[in-house]
Amino acid sequence: MYKSDSDIKIEFENFIRNKNFPCVAAIAALKNEQIMTYVAGNMACPKDDHGILNFIYEFTDIYRKSYADFFSAAVIFRSPDIREEVVFEDLLWQRLQALAVLDAGNFDYDGRVNAHPLSPEFSFSLKKEAFFVVGMNPASSRLSRKFKYPVLIFNPHEQFRKLRELNRYDKMKKIIRQRDIAYSGSVNPMLNDFALVSEATQYSGVEHDKMWKCPLKIRN
Repeated sequence: MYKSDSDIKIEFENFIRNKNFPCVAAIAALKNEQIMTYVAGNMACPKDDHGILNFIYEFTDIYRKSYADFFSAAVIFRSPDIREEVVFEDLLWQRLQALAVLDAGNFDYDGRVNAHPLSPEFSFSLKKEAFFVVGMNPASSRLSRKFKYPVLIFNPHEQFRKLRELNRYDKMKKIIRQRDIAYSGSVNPMLNDFALVSEATQYSGVEHDKMWKCPLKIRN
């Protein structure tokens, strides 16, 4: 049965609204109407890339004008019906690569972060704004990321830096990890502290060994 964009957005919001959902930052953002959503077609197809990019640009403008703590932009894909985590990961990097190429024609990379995906200071950049990307999909091994549609969530990196400056980040991180244990049974093994290893290892939710290399190519 075909579902409207509004119905899909409501399903996503209800997923986060679950009282046991681990990420308190996402819950706060939703409560304050600071999660913007965009529904795209097939994640394996590039036809919506320009629409997604314009959506992220619009979100970035709104975020930059706000003094609120938590903002996120969620891109929800109607398809495909993903059965394996590695398939989702491949599609995640396909879409981020395509967005990076399009964005490079409009803006420089955010100079506050490193553009090399292997760097501990790496973060994904669009419209000269760094983002920590969180992927969700039906095949995720983490319950907190197991949603019925593929999703890419763009979280402005700067808001995490501000939380660290205010000595609020470590407290929030501890709460999220405790809630994740209760929700998923364990802490995400790929959940690392910022500036220790590349955050690219965390985007898809797939568990990697130390030999894994991010396929993203930034050519700014």
